[in-house]
Amino acid sequence: MLRISGVNIPDDKRIEVSLTYIYGIGLSTANDILSELKIDSGKKTKDLSEEEQNNIRTLVEKRIKVEGELKHEVRDNVKRLKEIGCYRGSRHQKGLPVRGQRTKTNTRTVRGNVRKTMGSGRVKTEKT
Repeated sequence: MLRISGVNIPDDKRIEVSLTYIYGIGLSTANDILSELKIDSGKKTKDLSEEEQNNIRTLVEKRIKVEGELKHEVRDNVKRLKEIGCYRGSRHQKGLPVRGQRTKTNTRTVRGNVRKTMGSGRVKTEKT
């Protein structure tokens, strides 16, 4: 099993899809990596040679910010926004959508599944 940046890459998937299991690498970045290394994107991970695996590993670890380093950078950016007191920072603090989405409906993913209407949180009572 191929391991890159502390993440186990699945063997039975195509290499372009299995690279997306690494935080910070999407489909377009995976395709860019494979085209630069001249590896067929339709090839399965288990079919890669040792040399191809090493080439992918070195390129990802040296050139691309992934996993812990990227998460640390994102966390620092959000912390900076909160400290300077800008609008985006205050939205992060309140746990509300940051990028201009509406909040009357459709913010379940950010707020959690909080229901704010009258009958939605009511406990059902048994009628006897």
